[in-house]
Amino acid sequence: MAGWIDRLKADPIPWLLEESEPAVRHQTLRLLLDRPANDPEVVAASEAAMRSDPIAAILAAQSPEGWWVRPGNGYQPKYTSTVWQVMFLDQMGADGHDPRVRAGCEYILSHSQAAGGGFSFRGQVIGSPEPSGVAHCLNGNLLRALIGFGWLDDPRVQASLDWQTASITGDGVIRFYQSATSGPGFRCSMNYGDPCAWGAVKALLALARVPAHLRTPNVARAIEQGTDFLLSRDPAIADYPMGPNATPSGSWFKLGFPVGYITDVLQTLEALCEAGAAEDPRLDSAVQWVIDQQNAAGRWSNRHSYASQTAVKFEAARGSSKWVTLRACGVLKAMAEDTKSRRPVGAGSS
Repeated sequence: MAGWIDRLKADPIPWLLEESEPAVRHQTLRLLLDRPANDPEVVAASEAAMRSDPIAAILAAQSPEGWWVRPGNGYQPKYTSTVWQVMFLDQMGADGHDPRVRAGCEYILSHSQAAGGGFSFRGQVIGSPEPSGVAHCLNGNLLRALIGFGWLDDPRVQASLDWQTASITGDGVIRFYQSATSGPGFRCSMNYGDPCAWGAVKALLALARVPAHLRTPNVARAIEQGTDFLLSRDPAIADYPMGPNATPSGSWFKLGFPVGYITDVLQTLEALCEAGAAEDPRLDSAVQWVIDQQNAAGRWSNRHSYASQTAVKFEAARGSSKWVTLRACGVLKAMAEDTKSRRPVGAGSS
């Protein structure tokens, strides 16, 4: 651990392990300290997290049928309805065995999945052709959450996985729509028909969550294509294709938690590390940019907290953020573990 901790201005681990925020403590034990799931401290932290806000508050607002706010496809209203709550629960490490979490997953699989397998912001339309509201950002977010909650073997999740790979590579039977995913290689009408890097990050995060020994050749090709696309530009600059826009969205540079359909430099690094590209030197400038965002206490701020848009307050905007700090430390740890054979991440050339 010392290698990546040495990059920080101070050690944030004791702060992240405080019992006042058990969900952060649980994730810190698992992700940063590599404690096994059956470790007594991990079990206790997980149980406490399920009893504490924000996880407990989200679950308390759920209907007995599994939806939040109102029945239906679960996309609207942002960011309080069903699909968002399941995404956020996954990001906080909620227990996928909890019957309420399982009910939310089942509701999404029964109401948000289009005929072709992808998850649609228009949901299911009975008696109509596949709706056109299937996009990489939504499908990737939900697919990642469902895999994380243990649903990989479900045929419906496999259908979503098949849509995800085919929509990237262009292989297989898939329909593209001018009003959403408009072509292979992450093309999206909401990005003026250009390949969408936000969607690519979400898709890669989903695909990378498939255990390596279970990845089919199609999944492997899609991961390779997503990795190549995200590494085709410097993630620290994020000047990916964006139609007529002259400069990248400022959201790339506002690290936050939770994370919805937009993304940031840190999540790009998270996706590429999980996909196996942590050792690529093209990530160095982005990693250094993340390191430079820490304060004197070795902590990061939440600059995109959704504070006025969610039903549950995750944490204060712009203050020192345990969740963003956990995210940043996770990337630095992954880079340190996977790059021992080359020069230190973020170091200048000799």
